[in-house]
Amino acid sequence: MFQPVVLFIGLRYSRARQGSAFTAFINRFAFAGIALGVMALVVVMSVMNGFEGQLKDRILGAVPQVTLTDAGSTTELTDWQKTQERLPQLTSVKGSMPYVQTQAILQLSEKMSVANIQGIYPDTGAVPPSLTDKMITGQWENLKAGSYHLVIGQRLAQKQGITVGDNIRVIAAQGGVYTPFGLVPSQRRFMVSGLFAMGSEVDESVVFAHGSDLARLIRLPEGKVTGLQLFLDDAFQAPQVAQSLRHQTDLSVNDWRQNYGQLFEAVGMEKRMMWLMLALIIAVAAFNTLSALVMVINDKRHDIAILQTLGLSNSHIRTVFILQGLYNGVLGSLLGVILGLLLSWYLNDILTLFGARIFAGSEEGLPIVINVFQIIATAVAAIVLTLVATLYPASQAAHVQPSEALRYD
Repeated sequence: MFQPVVLFIGLRYSRARQGSAFTAFINRFAFAGIALGVMALVVVMSVMNGFEGQLKDRILGAVPQVTLTDAGSTTELTDWQKTQERLPQLTSVKGSMPYVQTQAILQLSEKMSVANIQGIYPDTGAVPPSLTDKMITGQWENLKAGSYHLVIGQRLAQKQGITVGDNIRVIAAQGGVYTPFGLVPSQRRFMVSGLFAMGSEVDESVVFAHGSDLARLIRLPEGKVTGLQLFLDDAFQAPQVAQSLRHQTDLSVNDWRQNYGQLFEAVGMEKRMMWLMLALIIAVAAFNTLSALVMVINDKRHDIAILQTLGLSNSHIRTVFILQGLYNGVLGSLLGVILGLLLSWYLNDILTLFGARIFAGSEEGLPIVINVFQIIATAVAAIVLTLVATLYPASQAAHVQPSEALRYD
């Protein structure tokens, strides 16, 4: 049965300053290693979470997160109004809207670039939610049916030398006409009426037009669209939403992973590898506790023998040294969490103070997203590793024979 005296002795040994200087150094080194490892893990994971969040907002916020098309065709959806009404109600779906989409070449003078043109319907309020405040020149309402206007990304405009008011020739293979000379692509001049900036590769690869104008360009039948696009509360819920819709509808359902899955898988893999490398640092520090504890036990063999003669059982002796080892793990983890949180909150200020180059993708500096669950998991993992490291030396301490330890005393 656990007694308060065991806790008292364990903490007394943990705070003792007497004994071998080398043992004390190893003990402090293990404590500092755990604290620094936890601190580094908290900071790095917070920054990685921030980068992942920015990628999610800047890329997945501008593209269809889940798309629905006819099962027999991936290029058009008949009677989309009735399809929209029949969609099952899912709590994670923020809204649905029709869209027209095609790949096309944009030509201005001799400069050409390839872009994914998305047709939206701003006159009915159907603008992707994350794009509503990303316009830097013009307005989404300028995209009116029959106006043949385009809204392009700021980065594409700078790359191609395009300004608002320029007329661009849009050439699309979809909707082309076969002639005796081969396929003649569909083409028409559009005027640039606005610029948007998401701060990602979307600014170079995605262009917006009115859905009706784009449908005429690619010769979609009247009233048809490419499909319905769904926008979610959390874009990372797209796989689950898509799977649910496949079971509840007879439509062809796709999600953003078809185009951007590899990018986010790479980011996720990088996060896992960073966590693993920093976790190994914590593991090394935790197992330094084993070395320190073995030395402490060798120094205190006489004390252990005296405690046994006073009535402490083997399980009590084992608990004393487990508590002594956990002292480093618990205090080191708590200190690491506190230092990690402080460093995460003031990281951009510290970088500015030392003149370090701030992340160019954000005027506010490095993106920081603190995940409480990750921090708790990190602290608990560090404590568990320390606990595992104490089991062997504590077990050895419990097997000290008083007669052998006190033979020459």
